[in-house]
Amino acid sequence: MLEIREAIVVEGRYDKIALEPLVDAPIFTTEGFGIFRDRDKMELLRRVAERRGLIVLTDSDGAGLVIRNRLRGCIPAEHLKHAYIPDVPGKERRKKTPSRAGTLGVEGMDPEVLRAALRRAGATERGEAAPPVTKGDLFALGLSGGADSAGRRRRLQKALGLPERLSANALLDAVNCLYAREEFLSAVKSLQEQGGEVPAEQEGAGG
Repeated sequence: MLEIREAIVVEGRYDKIALEPLVDAPIFTTEGFGIFRDRDKMELLRRVAERRGLIVLTDSDGAGLVIRNRLRGCIPAEHLKHAYIPDVPGKERRKKTPSRAGTLGVEGMDPEVLRAALRRAGATERGEAAPPVTKGDLFALGLSGGADSAGRRRRLQKALGLPERLSANALLDAVNCLYAREEFLSAVKSLQEQGGEVPAEQEGAGG
């Protein structure tokens, strides 16, 4: 498995599923063209790129190029790396018909092709990493596995300037890109002290 410093952004969840066994790195999705309307997601990607770098890995078709160019136009070039897959005729197993371009996307690529694309993009191999925020941390903070966990996550994400509609797994990816573990736990503790429960709603609370 490739352990890399940069985060990766792909188009959709099947692309993410294809990459997860290959790389130890946070993987975000654009939800296809959804990124064009989702300002919060774009701002999150911008912050992630500034903090640790972002590798763009989209399909090689026209839609993938449009999404790549959108990211290129919104995120400074010095924080972006671009990974490209070749044009390979075919269709993914889950699809009944090929794409309009008739080529495989990220989800249909051979694993070694994806690894090679990331290496060519200049993915930085990560040394010994600091302990990350874990699912156990989120559970202990009441941010997963509880009756009001989703509500608590929304309030926390709003206070930290993150998109409010993140799942627990997506929150993990975001905070591990943007914060060291102790930094995140300290931020949550500070919010608790300001407003009580994790964290309490406050008038005028912002990022």
